[in-house]
Amino acid sequence: MIVKSEIMPRAGWQRSAQESAADGQRHRFRGSSTRVSDLDLGWEHDDSSPHPRRHTFRPALAMTVVLFAVVAAGGVVGGKAIKSALSPPDYDGRGSGQALVRIKPGATARDVALTMKRNGVVASADAFTDAVADRSTKLRPGLYRLRQKMSASQAVRLLFDPASKVQAKVLIPEGLRLDETLARLAKGSGIPLRDFERAAARPVGLGLPAYAHGKLEGFLFPATYWIEPGQSAQSVLTAMVTKFRQVADRVGLGGRADVVTVASLAQAEGGSDADFPKIARVIYNRLRDHQRLQLDSTVQYAQRRRSVNVSQRDTETDSPYNTYAIAGLPPGPIDAPGEAALRGALHPAAGDWHWFVTTDPMKRITKFTNQQSEFMAFRSELNANLKQRR
Repeated sequence: MIVKSEIMPRAGWQRSAQESAADGQRHRFRGSSTRVSDLDLGWEHDDSSPHPRRHTFRPALAMTVVLFAVVAAGGVVGGKAIKSALSPPDYDGRGSGQALVRIKPGATARDVALTMKRNGVVASADAFTDAVADRSTKLRPGLYRLRQKMSASQAVRLLFDPASKVQAKVLIPEGLRLDETLARLAKGSGIPLRDFERAAARPVGLGLPAYAHGKLEGFLFPATYWIEPGQSAQSVLTAMVTKFRQVADRVGLGGRADVVTVASLAQAEGGSDADFPKIARVIYNRLRDHQRLQLDSTVQYAQRRRSVNVSQRDTETDSPYNTYAIAGLPPGPIDAPGEAALRGALHPAAGDWHWFVTTDPMKRITKFTNQQSEFMAFRSELNANLKQRR
């Protein structure tokens, strides 16, 4: 109810008790028996003053404070309801079932939100964008395994959980040859082997460095790779070449193809990372002194086999990779060396060794010498260990 107050001339303020009572009857608060006159809503004045004093309205101020407190309390109680009404639709909980969602390269948070909504993962795109806005890291492209009707916050959590990403883990160890690498990639990824063989046969476009001379052997870097459904064989090989180039830059390879070849020989012959710089030194010493390398690993590469036994007849194999038959380094790498082997070839150990023998392959024990007689003794030790394990 609006209570009107008319400001009258001074003479009009001196009203009879009957008039005031009549006004009180006319002005009651709706739903209350208290009259306006009972609340003493009158202006204060001083009749003795020649001029009216500034009037105050103390009871009205008190009532205003009360009303404000009531409104404020209502705001506290209703704030959550208002906020809920203004928030975008969202599901509760972890959801159920399964939904596969692919995030494309270059997709924005809004793009992902719309994809999530279309796939029935979240109740609204806005709920997802609100939830992902709190993350400082960006969403990564890939295929993700989520659930239907999830809360937006739960959906965001799964997208940042590596376990939710649908991908195959393929480990390529150091020292694998090209054909062995392709077979392992096919088995681990589910991509047909013929696809890898076709991509390897046409390496243009894989990003090989110029000093590779168009050959993949030795330039598919050994590491763990995550391969997603639908990924092509060419893209996998490209990623491996890219990894090689990154490591080559890190170790300071400087485009030296001969170092990659030496590293591959050390990788094939060495029993441990500590052996690589020593084996590299043996190779460089023999090259310096114009001695044939006579490495069993090169014979086995030429024969496309793996064995610790190399016969005299094997050393006569006709191949440019047979370092018993040819002088200098083979035409290229014989396997994929890891970073430790590359570093060993770049920074060989100091020593005058010309021979080495892995006397105990099971324990990976390799011995070095600059005496041929000692080398022959090491060979006898190796044969004894091999015979013992038959």
